[in-house]
Amino acid sequence: MNQVNQSFVERTQAVLGRPLCAGKVQVLQVNLGLLCNLSCQHCHVQAGPKREEMMSRSTLDQLVHLAQSRPPGLVDLTGGAPELHPLLQQFILALAPIPVQVRTNLTALLLPQAQGMAEFFAAHKVGLVASLPCYTEANVERQRGKGAFGDSIEALRLLNRLGYGVEENLSLQLIYNPGGPSLPPAQTKLEADYKTRLAQDFGVSFTKLACMTNMPIGKFQKRLVQDGKDLEYFQLLTHSYNQATLPQVMCRHQLHVSWDGTLHDCDFNYALGLTAQGPLTNLSQLSSLAELDLRPITTGNHCFGCTAGSGSSCGGALTG
Repeated sequence: MNQVNQSFVERTQAVLGRPLCAGKVQVLQVNLGLLCNLSCQHCHVQAGPKREEMMSRSTLDQLVHLAQSRPPGLVDLTGGAPELHPLLQQFILALAPIPVQVRTNLTALLLPQAQGMAEFFAAHKVGLVASLPCYTEANVERQRGKGAFGDSIEALRLLNRLGYGVEENLSLQLIYNPGGPSLPPAQTKLEADYKTRLAQDFGVSFTKLACMTNMPIGKFQKRLVQDGKDLEYFQLLTHSYNQATLPQVMCRHQLHVSWDGTLHDCDFNYALGLTAQGPLTNLSQLSSLAELDLRPITTGNHCFGCTAGSGSSCGGALTG
C-alpha cells in the first residue's frame, strides 16, 4: 500500500479505532451497463455511446433472487444510462414491492428507444435521481455537450407533467457536481438557488438537490492531469478531510453490483476495479445480502473525495 493510501487508512483508523467496515446492507446499487447517449467530462465510469458492456438476463435474475432473499430498503439502478437497457422495465417489475430508484441523465428519456419510459416510471412510483450539473446552459454544455441543457429542461418538464417533483410519492432529486477542481458549495443554499432559477427561468420544479464531489478518477482525473491540477486537487481533498462524515459514507450501508456481477463497496471502487474484500466477490457466490454485512471496506486515495468538506455520496452531502 502506498503512502497516500496509508494516509487515508491511518487517519480513518485514528478516528474509529479500527479499519472502516460496513454495517447492514440497506441499499443495493446495480450498474446495468456502460452504454450512454452522453459522454460527460466528469463521468467516473467513462460511459458513452460506444460502450457495449451490459448486464445479462441471467445476472438480472440472480439480482432479483438476491434482493428477495433479504429485501434491501432500496434498489438503486445506475449506468451508463439505465433507460437504454432493454430489460429495465421487466427488472423493475420483478423487484416489486422493493422500492426502486433510477439514476438518469434526463436526456436519455427523450430517445426513441426510451419512449414511454417516463410514464412507466411514474406508474410504478420509481424514484428518479437526475444529473443536472448546473442551472445554466453554458455550464451544463461545457460538461455534457451541445444541446444537453435544452434536452434536460424538456425532460424535466415532461417529468413535472407526470407528477415528478410535484407529488409527494414521485420523488425527483437533482444532482449537482462542480465544473472543475473545487468542492461543492453548501447544499442547502445551492438547492434554494436551483429551485429559484429553474422555476423562474423554465417553470421547472423538483424535490431536492444533492451535491456530489468530483472523484479524482476516470475522465475527471484525466482532465486534471491534462490541466496540471491533479496534485492541487488531491491536496484540496486531503486538507479538507472531515472525520464527521465517516459514520455516513455510503460504503457503510451500500453494496454495488457491476454489470458483470462483480461486487464492490461503491461505484467509485467499481470504476477503479477494486472488488469487495473476502471470498465473496461475485453475485453468483451470494445467497443473501446478509453475507456482506459487517465486511471490511476496500479504501484508497480516492476515498478522500467522500470525506472532504461536507462529505459526498450518491445521495449528496453527508453533514450540514
